[in-house]
Amino acid sequence: MAYNIKDVFYLSTSATIASGTSAGGSAQLDLSAYIDPIARGRQKGTGLAVYKVHWGIQPASDDSEPIDDAEVGTFTYGLIAGLGIGDNATGVINAADDALQMTNSLLVSSGMFLGPKSQVANACTPANMFNQYVDPSTEVPYVIVRDNVVMLYQVGDQLTGAMTISCRLEVAQITLDQSTLNQLLRTQTV
Repeated sequence: MAYNIKDVFYLSTSATIASGTSAGGSAQLDLSAYIDPIARGRQKGTGLAVYKVHWGIQPASDDSEPIDDAEVGTFTYGLIAGLGIGDNATGVINAADDALQMTNSLLVSSGMFLGPKSQVANACTPANMFNQYVDPSTEVPYVIVRDNVVMLYQVGDQLTGAMTISCRLEVAQITLDQSTLNQLLRTQTV
């Protein structure tokens, strides 16, 4: 399979980040229909290649409106392969310190949101409000061989208004030889 119009399709998920709440939350995307990590006879195992991840953040009260310029909240966000923690409301979980860092081998995509009003305190420019710092590529996709991927977020400064965070993944099912499959299964252990 390759990155082309014939093989690539979209998957998406979203979550609401509550205002005035600390800690984190999650939304789990079930991938079991697209992945079969067991090779049987001549049939090879299949994984899900993630080529691109597109992120969106809008006010939860009206997803068509831009973010209010008085927003002071900040949070980090990302997709983690095989985390398997399900859907959790804001404040229910507290992400591990390294969960959204580039050193996490299960991290598919991640970034940081800084509300417009927080930028003064954080010495940022408007271009820095939405910082994407890890992403797969069309040349080297992230291949998931676990049955889920979790969108995880961790609030830094509480939001003044609830936000909807959403992501769309450009993906394709791919066949994997046994050695590649074994390597991916070893590295995608939580």
